[in-house]
Amino acid sequence: MCAWSAGRYFGIYELPKKMSEEQMKIKEQFMVAPRIHVERTLALIKPDVLHKADEIEDIILRSGFHIVQKMKVHLSPEKCSDFYSEQYGKMFFPSLTAYMSSGPIIALELARHDAINIWRQVMGPSNSLDAKKTHPESIRAIYGTDDLRNAVHGSYCLTSAEREIRFIFPEASIEPMPIGQVAMDYLERFVNPTLLSGLINLCKQKPSDPYIWLADWLLKHSPNRPTVDDETIYD
Repeated sequence: MCAWSAGRYFGIYELPKKMSEEQMKIKEQFMVAPRIHVERTLALIKPDVLHKADEIEDIILRSGFHIVQKMKVHLSPEKCSDFYSEQYGKMFFPSLTAYMSSGPIIALELARHDAINIWRQVMGPSNSLDAKKTHPESIRAIYGTDDLRNAVHGSYCLTSAEREIRFIFPEASIEPMPIGQVAMDYLERFVNPTLLSGLINLCKQKPSDPYIWLADWLLKHSPNRPTVDDETIYD
């Protein structure tokens, strides 16, 4: 990994204006890096497949998700009714709330780029019978039984994801990430100077494991790292 791949990994798009020739080359490589937006969604592993939770979590991790929070919980019928309030009035609503309150579930707050859409792809169609025909490698095809007992739940859109995450994890902080000029100003002021220096040293050193090397370098040279006096005074 050199400048371009490191820049792509960290999502850096602007560097300080006063640059050496070497820094200018790195900037040119940065400019081709795509923007990365981290998104969060809620996943539920349903009661009848709880014994397969480890396998399902392994699929989640291999699909590029980070598990931000995880909790095993047994929702009451009333809580299930509140959680699925958007489905209230539909014929399957009583069966859904009875099923989801029949035993413990595992709730996971997931994060990655395009998390909502990708998690829905990993889950597969809502009806497990359809999933087995059209998406045989999806979670619902492998672990689901029918339209109701379909193994997992996922948020439908950004609004529902925010509501559902707060419902299950009331302490969760869901604040929008800075975008546009605000984000660029923050990067230019607080991130880019240190990162640029690290990338230049990375290209000079050419370590065998550039990701680990750069991570260690950034930890050692972080401007936020606390300083400790050489002389320690004991009371």
